[in-house]
Amino acid sequence: MTISIVIPLLNEEESLQELHDWIASVMQSNHFLYEIIFIDDGSTDSSWKTISQLAAGNPTVKGIRFLKNFGKSQALHAGFKQAVGDIVITMDADLQDNPEEIPALIAMIKEQDYELVSGWKKKRYDHTLAKNIPSKLFNWAARKTSGVKLHDFNCGLKAFKKEVIKTIEVSGEMHRYIPVLAKNAGFYKIGEKVVQHQARKYGKTKFGADRFINGFLDLITIWFVSKFGKRPMHLFGALGVLMFIIGSCFALYLGIDKLFIHPSGRLLSQRPQFYVALTSMIIGTQFFLAGFLGEIMVRSRKSEPRYTISKEINLATRVQEYSS
Repeated sequence: MTISIVIPLLNEEESLQELHDWIASVMQSNHFLYEIIFIDDGSTDSSWKTISQLAAGNPTVKGIRFLKNFGKSQALHAGFKQAVGDIVITMDADLQDNPEEIPALIAMIKEQDYELVSGWKKKRYDHTLAKNIPSKLFNWAARKTSGVKLHDFNCGLKAFKKEVIKTIEVSGEMHRYIPVLAKNAGFYKIGEKVVQHQARKYGKTKFGADRFINGFLDLITIWFVSKFGKRPMHLFGALGVLMFIIGSCFALYLGIDKLFIHPSGRLLSQRPQFYVALTSMIIGTQFFLAGFLGEIMVRSRKSEPRYTISKEINLATRVQEYSS
């Protein structure tokens, strides 16, 4: 059984050599057939030079370099596309994910037949107010919205069966919700393992407080797409019908009242119900149009490249076994 380790990175030159050596040591001591795929997401430091040096000394190291920074989701997508392992491990390059956890994650996939196992950084070494508390709120909202019972959606250390990463489509900033994407694709055996969280040793975090705002917005997006992405008319059409019925009821009431009950009463334009009816019918029509446009877009959309690769290393090299 071969293992693919997919590592997206941005400006992590200080940690790459140490991370590589640590992973290689774990793989060799367990006699795993493996490959390490580094995806350089437009680094401006010497990260790519370091990856090139690592690949020159170890043919299991593969490298993909983006022309510019396209985001972690796009980096994972490129790595998933190239991965050949039966089990795929994702982890961050900042040494906060512990490679010693990899064998246990693999064992859960092999022995307990999980399709996806997500790490849970139960004890974190991040700032409490800036990261820990917002992360707990974010994970709570994700659990309630998605129905996936994980404590830590955003942990970079995860293990997948090959079928999962070849099926799901990671785009935008949806890397936070890979377990939700997997569930929506039909993979329900999702497990969780408490993993050791390392304090950052080099550099600084690449994510600010805005990632939590973006995360909540992405959560709304993925909820909508999972339920109505292929049938937008079911949502917008239903809202349009509801608003149109409300408007029609008010219009019918005003018509009957004016014609038969109070024909000499106030002008219709002087009554607030008239504007409620008019506004509701206009909004209902707009919802219908939004639904029709959404259906047209779903049926006519074409896949467009989401990133540009400038260089590659060892992608044609077969996975090899290294033992100590």
